[in-house]
Amino acid sequence: MSLVGLFLTGWIILIAWIIASIETRSNGMFVQERIGKNGKHFKIYKIRSMHVNSAGNRNHQTSESEKWSSVTTSDDARTTRLGRFWRRTKIDELPQLFNVLLGQMSFVGPRPDVPGFADNLTGKAKDILTLRPGITGPASLKYRDEEKILSEVADPIAYNRDVIYPDKVAINLEYLGTWSFSKDISYIIKTILGSSAH
Repeated sequence: MSLVGLFLTGWIILIAWIIASIETRSNGMFVQERIGKNGKHFKIYKIRSMHVNSAGNRNHQTSESEKWSSVTTSDDARTTRLGRFWRRTKIDELPQLFNVLLGQMSFVGPRPDVPGFADNLTGKAKDILTLRPGITGPASLKYRDEEKILSEVADPIAYNRDVIYPDKVAINLEYLGTWSFSKDISYIIKTILGSSAH
């Protein structure tokens, strides 16, 4: 299925990569370390939507001090003009079909976190790491407008840490406990149609 997806969207990925390379004056393919199944690290691929050397847009392991600095709002000045379009339409996520092809990700599952998040989960929450991370999922659908939500609060970093992230953990645990193939298909359809998880 990932090969089919790459065949159908490869031209979009190529054009977006070229445009992003010109706009950011760097490699338009953003590569970053993420936490995968069983806590294994892997490199995720995305179309670059932020200027190089921006906080939270670095190709190295996130330190404790940077852990929450990767929070992005819809009015973040670090995002390029077309980067907003990539992110709004989810075109920036299309290169992750390569990650699916490599077996590092699935179509549906918890979004893969940067080091310092999922790998620090404890207790029952750690069960999330038994899942292969996904391009979409119930938490991703609920917070598809996460950047807009964060732009409307006084402290985006604290709100993400204290409200959104714990809620995502709860949603992903529920997904783990109630998984079904039909639900995965519904999440994929909702992602394509641009609707929410509920």
